[in-house]
Amino acid sequence: MPGRAGGLGGFAQITDGLYIGNGKTANDSSVISSLNITCIINATQDITSNIPAVDYMHVSVSDDPESRLTDHFDTVADKIHQVTEEHGRVLVHCNAGVSRSATLCLAYLMKHRRMTLVEAHALLKAQRPIVRPNSGFWSQLIEYERKLHGKNTVTMINSPVGHIPDLYERETRGLIPL
Repeated sequence: MPGRAGGLGGFAQITDGLYIGNGKTANDSSVISSLNITCIINATQDITSNIPAVDYMHVSVSDDPESRLTDHFDTVADKIHQVTEEHGRVLVHCNAGVSRSATLCLAYLMKHRRMTLVEAHALLKAQRPIVRPNSGFWSQLIEYERKLHGKNTVTMINSPVGHIPDLYERETRGLIPL
């Protein structure tokens, strides 16, 4: 993969046509060009694109557990699907490429790749280990999984650090709340 940053840098490839990244990567025309990105989905509150000739979608949402990112799941998932079906490549980004963009990629993987939330998260985390949607986005993803598949593979649990998805339980064991 040209220029793949191992998922810890500015971006990572999730599927043949889907990338996740941060705002800096999304505005680097040399990276966009080298990856043959044809569509950028910006999940920040700012419109920052200076890349000409690229299809652009702006999802204005803050990285806040109260934000209703779920309102955009179908639109964004369908857009990613449409672009990749036409052999295009999509970069979904937010500021850091950790929470909002990860949430939107998970919604796409569940809807159009028919993955469970556990499977989608495992794939995404393998490609970009720093992904970590906030607790509100997790709750919205869990609700979306039930709507799509009629069951849930992730649940929210109480932990020493607050309400978290059960996927994070092992890594929070032994932590002392501040």
